[in-house]
Amino acid sequence: MTLLSPDHAPLVAGKRPADTRVVVAMSGGVDSSVVAALLKSQGYDVIGVTLQLYDHGEATHRKGACCAGQDIQDARQAAARLGIPHYVLDYEAQFREKVIDGFAASYASGETPVPCVACNQFIKFTDLFDTARDLGADVLATGHYISSRDDGEGGRALFRARDAARDQSYFLFATTAEQLKMLRFPLGDYPKTEVRELARQFGLEVADKPDSQDICFVPSGHYTDVVEKLAPGAVVPGEIVHIDGRVLGRHAGVINFTVGQRRGLGLGAAQAGSAGEPLFVVRIDAPRAQVVVGPRDALETRAVGLRDVNWIGPGRFEDLPPKGLDIYARVRSTRPPVQARLVARGANQAAVVFAEGEFGVSPGQACVFYDGPADEARVLGGGFITAVEQPFAPLPVPPGDVRRSEAERAVG
Repeated sequence: MTLLSPDHAPLVAGKRPADTRVVVAMSGGVDSSVVAALLKSQGYDVIGVTLQLYDHGEATHRKGACCAGQDIQDARQAAARLGIPHYVLDYEAQFREKVIDGFAASYASGETPVPCVACNQFIKFTDLFDTARDLGADVLATGHYISSRDDGEGGRALFRARDAARDQSYFLFATTAEQLKMLRFPLGDYPKTEVRELARQFGLEVADKPDSQDICFVPSGHYTDVVEKLAPGAVVPGEIVHIDGRVLGRHAGVINFTVGQRRGLGLGAAQAGSAGEPLFVVRIDAPRAQVVVGPRDALETRAVGLRDVNWIGPGRFEDLPPKGLDIYARVRSTRPPVQARLVARGANQAAVVFAEGEFGVSPGQACVFYDGPADEARVLGGGFITAVEQPFAPLPVPPGDVRRSEAERAVG
């Protein structure tokens, strides 16, 4: 197999590799291990750091869990094979406070949280940054499939990975412009098959290790177990209601449902609508303990409201055109970006109006912005969905907000 040539451009302009210290976040998987090997082979002063993020007792031997006991051991073995220093740091308290507790609270409120975004935002790219600086690092490198390049204005810009099937830009939209100056992502131009081949050439035992599949702190794979343990008071029985107002049944707690869910509604014969069509969860009303169901058409989302918008595109977010900016938006990591218009609504808030309806969108998910549909499009930023406008139930609009009709006219 012919491998892509590693990029030998200096990680830090004007500084030789031998004089450049790089901390590599090593999870114990093949990707971060290859990053450490590549940079070591290019002559950089490499230090490996692995974060112990949760009590891995029952997950120690479970495949597909990051930073569990076996993963820490795999990271140690990779570092030893490469002859680089390796540290394991206990970040359990920070991870519990900033990621796990927030995940449980969000889920209990009827949202669909994305804990991997929070982990990157509050742990890997903040607390780990501090550790890297304490170790005298010039650069922090990770095994994410995404690219960063000079933006021509003294900073760096993010771009989707060349391998669209592996692209992880959805989980990294909250990375700030300041963080990007120190971050490097050496795998952005590599397909996974070639990364595994590189691992074999470097003699790494993790070359054929399976990829992580589940959220690392959910050993059973059942999110409800975590929520019930951390927020037991939030599990309240309630009604399952059709969008036409009919009460179809009862449920044991909204945490057992997600928007778009079709199976396991517990409705028996009522699981099919009056016209015989299958029913889906179209909205979760946690304050009322209601699960709202309807036909698939009711899942269509025309627009979303966003909070905590992070802008890493050119210029300033507050200087976007009043009528909005044409972008491509992505509401799930498994979906391609689609045409939309981004309308700023003040400090760190926005509305995104889709050119065509999206389906199965839920509050709590991320909405990520790109400057085009191509595999290597630039990441402009993103935010977290707070409100979803559906055809059957227009959203209430607080005073001062941009109403959807105005946003629609802006899209043209």
